[in-house]
Amino acid sequence: MTLRSIILHPDPRLKKPCEPVARITPEIETLAADMLATMYDAPGVGLAAPQVGVLSRLYVMDCEKDPEAPRNPIVMVNPEITWRSEALNTYEEGCLSIPEQYADVTRPAGVKVRWLGLDGKTHERDFEGLWATCAQHEIDHLDGKLFIDYLGPIKRQMITRKMVKLKRERARA
Repeated sequence: MTLRSIILHPDPRLKKPCEPVARITPEIETLAADMLATMYDAPGVGLAAPQVGVLSRLYVMDCEKDPEAPRNPIVMVNPEITWRSEALNTYEEGCLSIPEQYADVTRPAGVKVRWLGLDGKTHERDFEGLWATCAQHEIDHLDGKLFIDYLGPIKRQMITRKMVKLKRERARA
C-alpha cells in the first residue's frame, strides 16, 4: 500500500464528475488499498478517488469512531443512493481536500446506497448518522461537488481564499 497525495481545493479535478469504473481490476484493488491507507493516515473517515487525482467513481469510508472497535472499512465502486430519508440531520463536515475548515451541512439523516464491491458483487445497505453523512459527502465528490457548495457564497469564498493561501504557503515550504 502506498500513501497518495491528497489534492487540495481549489483544483479543477475536484469539480469534475467522475467516470464509472468498467470492471474490478488489480489496479482498482490497488487504488482502493492505497486510498484506505491514505484515509487512515490523514486521518479521515472517507476519501473519494478524485481527491487523489483519479477521476473514477470509487470511494472508501470507515466511520467507526470507537478506538477500541476494529476498523470497519467499506470500498464502494460506482455507488448510487437509491433512497433518502425525509428526516434531516445537520453535521459539522470537514474534508481532507479542505483541511482545517468545517461547516454545518444539512443532509438526509438516512440513505440506502447500492455499489459494486471489490468482490465484483452488487451490495446495498442502509446508513444512518455519520455513515449516511459520509456516504453522501463522498458521492458528492464523485459528482464534482464539495461540502462548501452547500454554504452561502460569502462563507464559500472565505474558505476558498484560505485554501489558496494554504496552497501558496505549502508551495513555498
